[in-house]
Amino acid sequence: MKQREYYNTPKAGWVMRQLWKAAGGDRYILERATYSDQIKYMCLGGIVFATGAMAGLAGGYAFYTIFSPKGSALEDSIHLPTVAISFLFGIIWGLMIFNIDRFIVTSTGKGDGTEKITWDEFKSAIPRIIMGAIIAITISKPIEIRMFQTEINIKLKEKQIEQQTAYIEKTRKNFQIELDQNEKDLAKYEQEIQDKIARHKFLEAQYIEEARIITVGPRALALKAQMDKVDKEIRNDKQNKEYLKLLSDKEDIEKRLREALNESQKVANGLDGLLERIKLAHEVAGFWITLFITLLFLAIELTPIFFKLMLTKTPYDYLAENRDDLIRAENGIEVRYDHYTDNKGIERHLIINHEAERIIFEKIKVTEIQKELTEYAILKYNEREKKNMDENLDEYIKKIKPDEFTS
Repeated sequence: MKQREYYNTPKAGWVMRQLWKAAGGDRYILERATYSDQIKYMCLGGIVFATGAMAGLAGGYAFYTIFSPKGSALEDSIHLPTVAISFLFGIIWGLMIFNIDRFIVTSTGKGDGTEKITWDEFKSAIPRIIMGAIIAITISKPIEIRMFQTEINIKLKEKQIEQQTAYIEKTRKNFQIELDQNEKDLAKYEQEIQDKIARHKFLEAQYIEEARIITVGPRALALKAQMDKVDKEIRNDKQNKEYLKLLSDKEDIEKRLREALNESQKVANGLDGLLERIKLAHEVAGFWITLFITLLFLAIELTPIFFKLMLTKTPYDYLAENRDDLIRAENGIEVRYDHYTDNKGIERHLIINHEAERIIFEKIKVTEIQKELTEYAILKYNEREKKNMDENLDEYIKKIKPDEFTS
């Protein structure tokens, strides 16, 4: 690098060069420009890098919130496998946003080179502003729910309890319909059995009383026979297929009810999702705090775009223009600025590719020469054939009409 007597640009360190690269700055030119140019591009690169880093953290946290095992909101357990996957996803997501943000910044020009942002400059930057706003909002939400995690967990626990209570009540209500119908069907069988059991007890008491007063006589034997008959009927009723089926159905319903109630905690824990946390973050923080956090990330994301439109031209820009002109001249490209006006009244540049035009010109001339030579060859061939025809007319006619000569 050429050493100046009046000014030497400070040597850039490794970190500064990497930030230049993040901002899309040309290291070759920046090392020959002013220190202020170096700082500007280092700051732009720092913002781009910081955005990518925050996007990585936000993406990793959002991924962990979505895919981590669900539990009570107040539990502070960490699932290491999900942490590892979230870390990998965060890196990939951060690099994606970094690359998109880098493209947005590098593709944003400096407008007219003045500090004023004109309407035309702003219109041309609208697509980049929209992309930057989407990125900023995407980054801000996961970071927002992490900032208010304690308050969100308390609110979420309350919602989980409400969800669990509502689920239990609804489950009991749904199963109660089946249980009521089952008990109604069982009631007639059980009533018959209870009546017969009561009848058996009554006969048994009479039998004991009769046997106690006198020896077992005809009446006692009759009572014993009736007792045996009722006992047999009771056993038969208890072995009735319809009755046994109803008992089995009742056990099945109660089992399913217990299983459904055991799922209540799992259902409540399922409320612990990213969307629910974002909604609770808005409730906890309120409209204004949420708005200011979003605006903060919008400012971080959109600052490079607006600042590039506000930057005045510096030695770096003139050196870059000189580099571009030299490369164009080296490759035979001429740009005539504002050379013509299109049908919409917009001034357009005329781009002349001299090297391409030279090759096209050569191709055209070679083609024209080849056409001329081909025409000349055809003319000479025509003359030669006419001469041969004059000298051997009969032979030529014979070739055309051989029948006239054979006849």
